[in-house]
Amino acid sequence: MSLQDKYRGVLELGQKLGVQDGNVVEENGVLKIWGTTQTLYDKDQLWDKIKEIGGTNPTDVVADIRASHSDYYAKHTVKSGESLSKIAKHYYNNANEYMKIFNANKDLLKDPNIIHPGQELTIPVA
Repeated sequence: MSLQDKYRGVLELGQKLGVQDGNVVEENGVLKIWGTTQTLYDKDQLWDKIKEIGGTNPTDVVADIRASHSDYYAKHTVKSGESLSKIAKHYYNNANEYMKIFNANKDLLKDPNIIHPGQELTIPVA
């Protein structure tokens, strides 16, 4: 199995996320991956996928993944049934971090208990 086959899930995720200026080269038993994601969240998703496949410290892959927007973690469009705590749980693995999201979006939100579908929220860097 080639390294590109082994890390196919990473390459497919990169395509799904719209990685820009990306490339993949296999040299001397090492897969070299690089490119630019839109957000830090997308970058983290790629790294998580690399670790899922290759372990926490893979020796057969080298990646240089950058994020074009590092001033925020992600943008999130509110869906029906969501709350700030549910969104915080998704991005930070901690529902109690919802006030970070509220404080970053005070121009749009007046009450942390009231959000509406379709609102685009900035998810700040943790």
